[in-house]
Amino acid sequence: MRKIFQLAAVTFAAAAIVSCNGGNTESGATAGEDSLETHVLHATDVDPLSPDSVISILKEGNAAFVNHKEHKRDAVAQLKESASDGQHPLAIVLSCIDARVPVEMIFDKGVGDIFVTRVAGNVVSPDVLGSMEYACEHSGSKVVVVMGHKNCGAVHSACEGVKAGNMTQMLAKIQPAIAECTKDNADAEGAELENAVVYANVRNMMKAVRSNSTILSELEEEGKIKVVGAVFDLENGVVEFLQ
Repeated sequence: MRKIFQLAAVTFAAAAIVSCNGGNTESGATAGEDSLETHVLHATDVDPLSPDSVISILKEGNAAFVNHKEHKRDAVAQLKESASDGQHPLAIVLSCIDARVPVEMIFDKGVGDIFVTRVAGNVVSPDVLGSMEYACEHSGSKVVVVMGHKNCGAVHSACEGVKAGNMTQMLAKIQPAIAECTKDNADAEGAELENAVVYANVRNMMKAVRSNSTILSELEEEGKIKVVGAVFDLENGVVEFLQ
């Protein structure tokens, strides 16, 4: 009986967040075509959710973005509300710095909904890991998303062997993915190679998260979080979650 009540609570919480973050009638505003959402996530919204529920919410948000069904928000009102209660984001997303990848927008999320950390090539570093640990261990985020994107300039530069200043060390982290993708085809090149490297690099960075953070690996083993990979397509706006 206890499991039934727990399942019901999780289902209700997920439905409430989808309603607030992706539905046509937003919480905290009068229903109508011009209504603006003012609600922000609280611990009571996020705590009951499973990692799989949060992944579903992110997928639904991306579908809303792709289909031009994003909901409207009063960001100033959301900021005011969040200032008094802190932040309780659903997930943390590691993304490339590419200006064509507006992370909150492509998941149809607003103030307080997700953490975002960005670095060229979406590569992992101690600072990135510390940010992920803060999100999950301290703030209760349920999912770590390592998200690359097609037509990535950092990946292109790594494939071209660019070495310049601090970029050298950063791009070196992408080289293992290039080696994987050229192992059986040394002549691979161009867009086909680079997009293959994007996927390989995401998977490598997921491994780096798990192998270099005891906190995150233990949280995942306990079922409290999930580390997942994703690739954003600049041409159609679709986020592909990797298996």
